[in-house]
Amino acid sequence: MYETSGKLKWIGETQSFPSGFSKREFVVTTAADKYPQDLKFEVVKDKCSSLDAFELEQDVAVSFDIRGNEYNGKYYVNLACWKIQGSGSSAAAPERRSSALSKASSSEPTMADLRNDGDFDDDDVPF
Repeated sequence: MYETSGKLKWIGETQSFPSGFSKREFVVTTAADKYPQDLKFEVVKDKCSSLDAFELEQDVAVSFDIRGNEYNGKYYVNLACWKIQGSGSSAAAPERRSSALSKASSSEPTMADLRNDGDFDDDDVPF
């Protein structure tokens, strides 16, 4: 898993193939290094429509995997995006995410619950 952030430079159209596979490409310009880099990512299948919520020049954070393959003696590398988020451009979306996260975290057990601290009196198997 890798992550980067930058400005959204280009969003391509969804490409559909006869096999039923679909993909959509986009480019993010990163400024983390001395020289800005244009990185091309792709999303596949049902994630293609997720790019509709973004605008060009919007700051985004991208989580991705590096995929490599060989075809007819040539090697190809793809940056497969599995999550893209706006980085501060829209204030409403992060608030919804944070409230959803706080609700989820309040219902999850604590580390003490998971360890069963001090609960060694019964002889039941713990699983």
